[in-house]
Amino acid sequence: MIEKDLVIYRRAKAVETLDDARVLVEHGRLDSAVNRIYYAVFYIVSALLLTRRLSSSKHSGVKSMFIQNFVKTKAVSMEDGGFYSSIFEFRQKADYADYVKFDLETVQQWIKQAESFISHIDELIVRFIDGETEAKPQ
Repeated sequence: MIEKDLVIYRRAKAVETLDDARVLVEHGRLDSAVNRIYYAVFYIVSALLLTRRLSSSKHSGVKSMFIQNFVKTKAVSMEDGGFYSSIFEFRQKADYADYVKFDLETVQQWIKQAESFISHIDELIVRFIDGETEAKPQ
């Protein structure tokens, strides 16, 4: 059985966290905004995995399961899969690398991509929750 309450919670958390990224951008906190963009897409992917009773305690595990179960099966576009992989790497740099600087235009573009990503993944989640059993290619 799908943990619907947790799926709903993570869907809401994704939207809220992306809003946090926007606030951080407004205040010039680009490294922190990159972190929040990543976590927004992480939360929605975590919710998607739960619809298939999948989860991982590691971020790399979530990424791997997402790619294996949704991108490689074409339920999620290669473009969205690529964005998730890219923002995963940029978050690592933002949080752990020294002397990393992000420019405003790039971070604003990532926010737009994250909005689109969250929308696409959320549509898939809704289909799964509504009873569709197979992930159909986008």
